[in-house]
Amino acid sequence: MVEAGRVLPALEALAQALPTPLPGETVEQALERALRGPLVDREREAGLATALASALIPHRLAQELNAHLEAGRHPHVRIQPSLSTAQVPWEALRVDEGERFVTSADLSVLPPATVRNAPERRRSAWRPDGPVVAVLDPRVPGAGRDLGSVLGEVPADSPLRTMVDGLGPRLAPPGPPFRRADIDRDRLEPLLADASRLLYVGHVTTAKHGLDARLHLSCGPGTTGRAAVVHGHRPLTAADVLLGHRPDAPAAWTMPNRVALIACESGGEVRFAEPVGLVAAALHTGARYVTATRWTLPTDEGLRRFAAAPTPPLLPEAVAAVNAAHDAPDPVAALNAWQRAKAAAWEAEGRPEDGPVIWAAFATAFG
Repeated sequence: MVEAGRVLPALEALAQALPTPLPGETVEQALERALRGPLVDREREAGLATALASALIPHRLAQELNAHLEAGRHPHVRIQPSLSTAQVPWEALRVDEGERFVTSADLSVLPPATVRNAPERRRSAWRPDGPVVAVLDPRVPGAGRDLGSVLGEVPADSPLRTMVDGLGPRLAPPGPPFRRADIDRDRLEPLLADASRLLYVGHVTTAKHGLDARLHLSCGPGTTGRAAVVHGHRPLTAADVLLGHRPDAPAAWTMPNRVALIACESGGEVRFAEPVGLVAAALHTGARYVTATRWTLPTDEGLRRFAAAPTPPLLPEAVAAVNAAHDAPDPVAALNAWQRAKAAAWEAEGRPEDGPVIWAAFATAFG
């Protein structure tokens, strides 16, 4: 048991460093605060990551991990976050001089027992050569700036173009990969039932409870579902996935074995007392691995607007890394390997493109 008084100062410092809006803040204000704070300054971030490790890793656990390392073993640590630790970037915790938690261990999120052991839970088979449903920056009907493009213009030399080309005939649906306006829930649901994995890059918004967590597709007002139409667009909720979106014939969706939700705080359901959101819905309906984010992801436009120093595009590399990890035999180990390389580069050089504001946001729930 870790005493609250020992943990709270470090957690409060973390909240001040993250790009997730604090009470009373706008998204823009939160981004400006975070992009001028510890997560983009190597020395300040090292102090924060060290304080978090000291507060959150019990001495006995540290001893056990050291014993594994001395025996030449590479442990896999399962983390089950609480409400207060939902946004802790465990992979980035600085456990020693120049070393992060992910340096010598793999880490994944352990879903709640009510999710992973639910008797009605489905488990879709993994088919390495199966279709990959890629929903990349879909156009949201009636969207204002808050639901506008996440990726912006994708140039020919972008890692995203290379990623899409690598999917070849597995890419589903066929056609232009970016900024499509024709992928709504009624088209997406049957595609997922026959897919090996889902790669979603777009917008997720949180609500007052986890089941109302919302994923934004090209769903117009004519679609059905449990959320009301907002400015000509009906969001897809976790409840729609878990319970069905058709009022005349409600049935849960079938999710593929692997799901990546690259969007702002797409894994934020653990901040609710009842942690049932998009990640839990995907796990319940077929997924074994779900990669999501802990906090608001700065887009490349946001980096250009608010970063104190010029910063190259960061999101394309992260999307490509998550995509590659989900094609690997062990998505957890593969994503951690990318995070390990980013952590080492950040420790060595302190360059903005290696900072943890992006790479430490990702976690994979596995169960």
